[in-house]
Amino acid sequence: MRDTVLFGIWPYAAVLLMLAGIAYRILIRRPSLPSCPPPTSLERSLLFWGAVPWYLGVLPTLLIHLGGFTVPAVMAFLHGTPFTLYAAELFGKVLAFMAFAGILILILRRLTQAGVRVVTSPLDWIVLLLLLNQVFLGLWTALFYRWGAAWFIYTATPWIWSLATFHPQPEYVTALPWVPKLHFLNASLLFALFPFSNLVHLVTYPFAYAWGRLQGILRSRRAAQ
Repeated sequence: MRDTVLFGIWPYAAVLLMLAGIAYRILIRRPSLPSCPPPTSLERSLLFWGAVPWYLGVLPTLLIHLGGFTVPAVMAFLHGTPFTLYAAELFGKVLAFMAFAGILILILRRLTQAGVRVVTSPLDWIVLLLLLNQVFLGLWTALFYRWGAAWFIYTATPWIWSLATFHPQPEYVTALPWVPKLHFLNASLLFALFPFSNLVHLVTYPFAYAWGRLQGILRSRRAAQ
């Protein structure tokens, strides 16, 4: 019964909360960078050394996870030889360490810089700790439950697909150790809470920045014509 609730019912509740949060941010309170006093040089330095490894670590990791869910046959082929499997494991660990270092520095920035700390809500702190815990659990899984690049597509992938087709089969993941299962549950909790926090810009900012840069380039070209 516990496994059915945690891995067969709770994921749907988390997605519904996430969709409600997205609708809330779009219709009622649009996400924006919180206003705070002008940053000090130390704060700018911490932001740079935190944000760069965070984005470089977490975005490729998310794309790899998405590939495991959407094209498992391709992922299985890519990890079909010892060399490619070793390379994937090493690459994943490097990304995880980068993301872990980045989120630690971003948390340190909010703890030590009064201008940022004052605009950080209790829910923001919860989301930050969940992000830290998510990366930590993923790193622990990569270090102590090896070859995740191979077994992931035979456990988590069919579980996700069973949820997507509304025929949940929690037995795909309930036999796994508790660390990977906590990794899945922590991700569900993040999905549920993240849209309601001010830290939603951690996801939206890179895309907003890229879109802003593209608009700037297009405006410059029009002005030059």
